[in-house]
Amino acid sequence: MMRLETVAVIGGGAWGTALAQAAAMAGRSVALVVRTNRQAEAINATHMNEAALPGQVLSGRIVAMSQLAQADIIVLAVPAQSTRTLLNDLDPALLAGKPVVLSAKGLETGTLARQSEILRDMAPEALGFVLSGPSFAVDVAAGRPTAVTLAGDDASETSALALALAGPSFRPYAADDRIGVEIAGALKNVYALACGAVEGANLGASARAALIARGYAEMARMVTAMGGSAHTLTGLAGLGDLALTCTSVQSRNYQFGMALGAGRQTAEVLASGAKLAEGVATAPVAAALAKSLNVDAPLIDAVDAVVAGTSDIASIVAGLMSRPLKREI
Repeated sequence: MMRLETVAVIGGGAWGTALAQAAAMAGRSVALVVRTNRQAEAINATHMNEAALPGQVLSGRIVAMSQLAQADIIVLAVPAQSTRTLLNDLDPALLAGKPVVLSAKGLETGTLARQSEILRDMAPEALGFVLSGPSFAVDVAAGRPTAVTLAGDDASETSALALALAGPSFRPYAADDRIGVEIAGALKNVYALACGAVEGANLGASARAALIARGYAEMARMVTAMGGSAHTLTGLAGLGDLALTCTSVQSRNYQFGMALGAGRQTAEVLASGAKLAEGVATAPVAAALAKSLNVDAPLIDAVDAVVAGTSDIASIVAGLMSRPLKREI
């Protein structure tokens, strides 16, 4: 059996801080690895990470530091496009034989790689697990009820890890379809951009509901084409996360999509100081992946066009509404 008493969370943003809080509430001793000594000192002095989660008091089990030390469990909580750079800077020996939980939701620009594939490239002796599901950082950190999916290759190891990270309000459910969980986590951000754009263009709740349903079907085509199971999408990492991210203004991707739907360009939204939306980077990667797999993905292609500024939401909707009618199932 693996020893699962200490946790190191790499990434001092809102999500990393929230996962550190969840691990602490599960009874683990937690190291929150942040960028600078000054940031670590401020968190340790106040038991708060004001820059990431203002007003949220952190557990006394959390100690912030600027360098990764030995830990039984490693959690990566950096943006998807930063995962390879982070792993390149880490000593692979610190990850060898250890469960490494990947919590970013996105596909890598250029390589089209999933997060677990990046980990395998950079730290082949690490034990990769994927965490995904309907969860906002502010809810997790505050101890509000949250259920997520934790996927790994070995059923007993995944169940043991899920148990070690489970607390009174944070419930990871073990699964074995890493591909399905990763693809669902990445694509739901793309569909959230689309749903936000529908909201921003004032096209109505009916249009948004239809988009979610068709996005779910498109997601299933992508997952099965990559060797995952469509059944995975009936769970937390699929339907659960899709429903949350595609309907809530708390979602960064939904907010970003609203701006696009209102007629703003991607560069303009970014220049205004909008928070990172993983779907913006994932949309062109997902479009390229769908093309390489010969998967019909009109919604992904549409979001890619809007993000790139080569089309607008009105033209996209007109195109989608004029597609030939066919049997739904």
